[in-house]
Amino acid sequence: MTTLKDSLRLNGRAFGSMAMEFLTPGLPAIIAATGAEFALFDMEHTGASLETMKSLIAGCRGLNLAPLVRVPRGEYHFIARALDIGAHGIMVPMVNSAEEAAYIAACAHYPPVGRRGAAFGVAHDDYRMTDPAAAMARADARTLVIAQIETVDGLNEVEAIAATPGIDVLWFGHFDMSNFMGIPGQFQHPDFLAAVRRIVAAVNAHGKVAGFLATNDAWAQEYWRHGFRMLAYGLDHMLFQSALKAGLEKMRVFT
Repeated sequence: MTTLKDSLRLNGRAFGSMAMEFLTPGLPAIIAATGAEFALFDMEHTGASLETMKSLIAGCRGLNLAPLVRVPRGEYHFIARALDIGAHGIMVPMVNSAEEAAYIAACAHYPPVGRRGAAFGVAHDDYRMTDPAAAMARADARTLVIAQIETVDGLNEVEAIAATPGIDVLWFGHFDMSNFMGIPGQFQHPDFLAAVRRIVAAVNAHGKVAGFLATNDAWAQEYWRHGFRMLAYGLDHMLFQSALKAGLEKMRVFT
């Protein structure tokens, strides 16, 4: 079975969606029905638990939809547990240094390259006992590790973070970056656009991928042009709100 990590490497791009609000059992099937390649479920800003994540990940089985989890922080107990419950990859916010990136990558991979603890025949193995060495190799090959670059410190270290083995994607946190740069929401500011170019240059130099959350068509087109090749379209509640607003506005002409 082709993994999301394989798809990114072979096709040079991946498209999916991000969910923060409608974390219900049917959401994975709804997202998969659109042809999305991945669903990114958020724990950082939602208060969602790992138990909720486990149900959502289970809902992705058999759908050709890779479940990804944004954990609250780059700590072992978040990263390893998200992978143990079946996530195909993790996103870590506010990665500020190569040292942090290396620790995150280690938490996400088994020895000898990492420090992930062993638990086999559980959710990430689809509850099937297999040869441990094969299971570890399969998991390491599947696991996608995404580091968010969204602070000035992270930007200053972006080349070293991109060079870190085990980091696959650098995801641009645009709102936080603008805040930390002292230009909140000024996404066309020259300093902000310079940061965009620097991130893309770093991933291109080290064979990694740049990721971005596009909340509308214009954002998607702009960041594709910048060189971002892993794009999430969303957020879930914003898509619903936008569609509902458009429908209601059309109905108001009836009166």
